[in-house]
Amino acid sequence: MDDLVAAAVAYGFSHAALMDPAKLRARDEVRAMCAENRCGAYGACWACPPACGPLDESRRVLAGYRSGLLVQTTAQLDDPFDYEEMLAAGDQQKRLLIGFRKRLRRQFPELRALGNGACNICETCTYPAAPCRHPGQMVESMEAFGLVVSDACSDNGLGYYYGPGTITYTGCYLLEKV
Repeated sequence: MDDLVAAAVAYGFSHAALMDPAKLRARDEVRAMCAENRCGAYGACWACPPACGPLDESRRVLAGYRSGLLVQTTAQLDDPFDYEEMLAAGDQQKRLLIGFRKRLRRQFPELRALGNGACNICETCTYPAAPCRHPGQMVESMEAFGLVVSDACSDNGLGYYYGPGTITYTGCYLLEKV
């Protein structure tokens, strides 16, 4: 399993750490923030509430895995208020998360990928008019699972803040079922 951390960094992630899914806490207050729709994905994406199901289902999913991997992309911002640079770093994280999942799936066929924000595999999500086009490729939202991302990192020995002028995006893989 330790080789996974090195493989993730070699693949292009800035940081990685093994994760114990038992340390992840799905919180009602995080899901409540989803309902405020600050990101615009509430009710618009299969990977986000309400489509992703109740928080108790997220808790059951998390409890069903015994190992995981946290992965991060950290970008140094030329201007700490440059929104385009921030979006580019987030897009890079999502590309890496999807690409590395293909490698991991050979070893962990039942893995689930959770990322930063809503799934963006499709240009336009079919929700709610039609079923997800690619349910096996969906990147579910860490926040939709009720996770405080900074807590997920600190509880598993991974940093979250890497200094002024940086932005970090975090994702994770739930690897082996119990």
